[in-house]
Amino acid sequence: MRRNQREKLREQPALTFNIEKLSHEGRGVSHYGSQPTTGDEGLTVSKYQHPVEKLGKKVFISFALPGETVVAKVHESHKKYEEADALSVENPSPDRVEPICPHFTVCGGCSLQHWSTDAQIAFKQSVLSDHFQHFGGLAPKEWLPALRSTRTDYRRKARLGAKYVIKKEAMLVGFRERKSSYLAELSECKVLDAQIGGRIEELKALLGTLQAREQIPQLEIAVGDEHEDGSVAMIVRHLSPLHQTDTEKLLNYARNLGWQLYLQPGNYDTVHRIDKVDAPMRLHYELPDFGIKFAFSPLDFTQVNRDINRQMVTLACDLLELKEGERVLDLFCGLGNFSLPLARRVGVTGQVVAVEGSEEMVQRGGENAALNGLDNVQFYAQDLTKDFSHQPWAAQGFDALLIDPPRTGAEEVMHYLSRFNAKRIVYVSCNPATLARDAGILTAAGYVMQRAGVMDMFTHTSHVESIALFVKK
Repeated sequence: MRRNQREKLREQPALTFNIEKLSHEGRGVSHYGSQPTTGDEGLTVSKYQHPVEKLGKKVFISFALPGETVVAKVHESHKKYEEADALSVENPSPDRVEPICPHFTVCGGCSLQHWSTDAQIAFKQSVLSDHFQHFGGLAPKEWLPALRSTRTDYRRKARLGAKYVIKKEAMLVGFRERKSSYLAELSECKVLDAQIGGRIEELKALLGTLQAREQIPQLEIAVGDEHEDGSVAMIVRHLSPLHQTDTEKLLNYARNLGWQLYLQPGNYDTVHRIDKVDAPMRLHYELPDFGIKFAFSPLDFTQVNRDINRQMVTLACDLLELKEGERVLDLFCGLGNFSLPLARRVGVTGQVVAVEGSEEMVQRGGENAALNGLDNVQFYAQDLTKDFSHQPWAAQGFDALLIDPPRTGAEEVMHYLSRFNAKRIVYVSCNPATLARDAGILTAAGYVMQRAGVMDMFTHTSHVESIALFVKK
């Protein structure tokens, strides 16, 4: 949208909208019409006459809930729709709650804190159901109860922006503002693990005292379970070499808290640990249901929500109903988050074949298998966009299969998955649209979607994590 268009929108009064429903990203949906409107800050507009061509135009309104009447200000105009923010609510939904964070509506980290978590869960299941219906009229035979956590500070990984504002002589640390490249002025973050989210002011003060404060654009944080080598890792990105006094300040802060400290002068290959120079770049987490411990680099992909991850892994293994001696394929296995529990379930006479595109993650999986004394799981590096059914380790077929792909899904794999003749398939998804698309392919290949449900991995956001069980007819 051009600058002069934005200026015109700023000059327009706030309008009243009736919220009909929610979009899949959790914004209220309304349409233009000729109705009395009330402006912001008490400004009353007797009648706002919309141009004929605008009648019926759709409006997406952030922070609005179904059934509410809200006063909103349009900030983006497109050919077929407009975008607005709710400024006030005339008839609040019974599902509306007070946001847990004082920075909600400004910070872009969360979008649904104004909504009860019960309603959020129901909404996410409706999004998943809508996608299944859209792709071939699918529906599971049974909906699973949603996986949920009562922990507010659930987020254990984050990339926080940092910026020293010269005019204000102030340091900013946190997430970006909504739909903006600017950093939000945060004092805390309620959804980040409290070891981090409660120390935003401390981090701002620390970075603000550094000589290189204008050269530090980012902090990357990872949190693991309690361990003798620390449970928190902080990676400091710096665009110019740090002065020794800066390094000492960072080290003192990290050591006082028992944190691991890493510096990143360039790309990820330059990340190195400095609190214990000869110590490994590893944090740790556990899956108590399986007696398994994982070691991971702070740069590795791991699930951000520990409680949901533990429930999710147990549920996935339960859904597969594995028996002693069975052979299981785990695709997009990462560092073995599902692979090692699967290996426990099939016993010493069973076998798990774990496949991942990243050679580094395959090595990490082998490291974790050895750490847990598991020799019935083998890790392989393979481009999963290409047919690998001819590989020797895949040629024997599998009794069961687990797949946990990225947001793009696994369309290429779906087209030849039936060759493995697995009786049961569990699909873990972070994108309901690609899960629904791939479910359609599996259904056409002779599988029935037996059970499906959502997992609240990212509370207070519109992100939908889900799981589905497919059984061969």
